[in-house]
Amino acid sequence: MIPTFTPASDYVPPGLDATKWEQLRPLYAALIDRPIGSPGDLERLILDRSELDAAAAQAGSELYIAMTCHTDDAGANAAYLAFVEGVQPGLKESGFELDRKIAQSAHAAGLDPSRYGVLLRDIRAAVELFRPENVPIETALSKLDQEYSQVCGAMTAQFRGQEMTLAQLGRYQEETDRATRRQAWALVAARRLADRGRIDEVYDRMLELRQRAAANAGFDNYRDYAFKARRRFDYTVADCDAFAAGVERHVVPAMRRLNARRAEALGLGRLRPWDLAVDIKGRPPLRPFADAQDMVLRAARVFERMDPELGALFGSLRAGGSLDLASRKGKAPGGYQATRDRSRLPFIFMNAVGVQRDVETILHEAGHAFHALLCRPEPILAYRSDAPIEFCEVASMTMELVAAPFLDEFYAPAEAHRARRVHLEQIAVMLPWIATIDQFQHWVYTNPGHTRAERDAAWAGVYERFAPLVDWSGQEEGVALAQARDAMWQRQLHLFGMPFYYIEYGIAQLGALQLDGVYRADPARAMRGYKAALRLGGSRPLPELFAAAGIEFGFSPERIERTWRGVEELLDTIPA
Repeated sequence: MIPTFTPASDYVPPGLDATKWEQLRPLYAALIDRPIGSPGDLERLILDRSELDAAAAQAGSELYIAMTCHTDDAGANAAYLAFVEGVQPGLKESGFELDRKIAQSAHAAGLDPSRYGVLLRDIRAAVELFRPENVPIETALSKLDQEYSQVCGAMTAQFRGQEMTLAQLGRYQEETDRATRRQAWALVAARRLADRGRIDEVYDRMLELRQRAAANAGFDNYRDYAFKARRRFDYTVADCDAFAAGVERHVVPAMRRLNARRAEALGLGRLRPWDLAVDIKGRPPLRPFADAQDMVLRAARVFERMDPELGALFGSLRAGGSLDLASRKGKAPGGYQATRDRSRLPFIFMNAVGVQRDVETILHEAGHAFHALLCRPEPILAYRSDAPIEFCEVASMTMELVAAPFLDEFYAPAEAHRARRVHLEQIAVMLPWIATIDQFQHWVYTNPGHTRAERDAAWAGVYERFAPLVDWSGQEEGVALAQARDAMWQRQLHLFGMPFYYIEYGIAQLGALQLDGVYRADPARAMRGYKAALRLGGSRPLPELFAAAGIEFGFSPERIERTWRGVEELLDTIPA
């Protein structure tokens, strides 16, 4: 049963077209001009503002969903661009005026700090950071991110007489025939390299704009600006460096041991980039479902067995309009969950091609959807839509882990063990990749004005620090492997549209692994903690959200060592 809600405000008129700034402007102006004579008046302003913001946010989300589902649809692209250019600037400026009105109100001190403390903290930080001259910069950045999506969405290659997306080609990396893997890998690499210059150009323009925005706000570099904009109140740059050091010390050696074992099992003196996903025993690739519809049916049974409430929530997503899951030409890369904030209903987007990674993705994005649905009754939009990302990813990553006992919905028992092992081994790859992307961004944004050659060299240095044991020498199918390695970062969409959104995955992975440990000992207790924390949305500080789930917040080298030791002990119990 989906949690019901009654809007705490009737401020938004029926029939409002929130894609039109001329309809939104007078509603925001009235809020900005409203007199505040008591804490109760201020609470009413917050609730009315939340409902209006939700209407505008949902309009933008629906246009973004349409654009990413159909990057080759000129109408969808034009509609999204019109919103970015014609509505978002006004929303940002009006949002600042309302933030300032709330933050500076004499009645803010009369609000219950246990209820409004996090909101006021975040609003005050936003007021301190806002600069009107940055509004057009943010619009330009949104347009550049759309351009990146269009470039990537158009990437296809011919393979065996068929035009395929790069996601569809990726499934051939699991084939036991090495020549097939090599050919498919080379096609993907060549196609990405064909647009390397164009993507570099997009990124260069983004970096210039971000540095300008940081300078406008009084920061020496965009990294320091981003830390404040992302409200990183609970950790520092030094903590990020400590995370990287902990991963380098405790996880990278484990990953490289797995690489060495893989090379030996495959009878190879050295691993090449196309040798990383094939089964080391020569078994056929895991093929968990026939198509996207089949995947949804199987995932539904997983959630029904895991927890009846989560099963019912996932069932609600299947009712229509909430899922676009299959890979196809003209679709943006990757996967995401977006919440339509007025109706408070989630939408899941992904590019399923029939591989184990797709199973992990649907579980992951469903976790985000559960977060949105469980905090649906919360009347304050900021608490529903703006929870700390570091905990939002606990919601999603936990689902990937605790689904392990139910993978027999996708596989025979032996294959389910294999899928579980693949997933855990992939965490040994993912944590170093998270450290790589995060450390790369620290360099990129603290070295403004760098050249592309300097950036390539910096990437190579960071990559080698956390890299798997892979030989990138020579050429294959006309592709210089070193060039492909040096352009790898361009496939990470977060670098373009969500700068400095990546270490959150590492922090959350450590939390999710803790919660999985609780689940294996006491499933009912783990599910109670999980759902209780998700219902809080973003209404509590980050460490308190972790505590509500029954886990500890932290990502020091010592925490990484303890957590990773548990993963290796678990791997020892799972057949290869």
